[in-house]
Amino acid sequence: MAEVKIDPSWLEVLNDEFEKPYFEDLIQFVKKEYTSGKIYPEGKNIFRAFELCHFEDVKVVILGQDPYHGPKQANGLSFSVNDGMALPPSLQNIYKEIESDLNVKMPKKGNLDGWAKQGVLLLNATLTVRANTPGSHQHKGWEEFTDAVIQAISDKKEHIVFLLWGRYAQEKGKIIDRSKHCVLTAPHPSPFSAHQGFLGCKHFSKTNKYLESVGEKPIDWGAIV
Repeated sequence: MAEVKIDPSWLEVLNDEFEKPYFEDLIQFVKKEYTSGKIYPEGKNIFRAFELCHFEDVKVVILGQDPYHGPKQANGLSFSVNDGMALPPSLQNIYKEIESDLNVKMPKKGNLDGWAKQGVLLLNATLTVRANTPGSHQHKGWEEFTDAVIQAISDKKEHIVFLLWGRYAQEKGKIIDRSKHCVLTAPHPSPFSAHQGFLGCKHFSKTNKYLESVGEKPIDWGAIV
């Protein structure tokens, strides 16, 4: 497992979390996994969402569950895939909704770095996974860490848009202070549920209208890189 990088802005906010016993146990587990098998994303990309989107720049949070568990897909950002990879089904539906909602033609690339650099924190609940084994790194400590991330954003910032798609994300988002943040919920964009209300949710235009209403620059959802 390579040395991980996380922006100093997050180190300051989460410093107490890194000192807790569960986090030390988690890191030891993850290190052992990387030495004994194929784990995604690459070690250097585990905290990439925090590297590209600094704490002071967060405007939107999109919450996923696990990293992709297939070869060369996961890049440390929820729903995002490395350059050259086919668009996963959920991301295809996200693009369909953007095109319908904003009349923006989306590219065929699935690398969402451009969103992260605009202040969209693409956060998975679990930051690592064993190859071809979804859920394999759940209940090892990642969920506690990412709950702390959500809590810190909720407590220390104002006027953040949280996009919670699917029951899992909505349960995890119960800790968000809705009196000072915008929380938008919809079914998951997976093909199994997208037609139950994700397609047509207009979350991307609603996000931008809210950001503009609080004096923030809207997200250019068509600029993914």
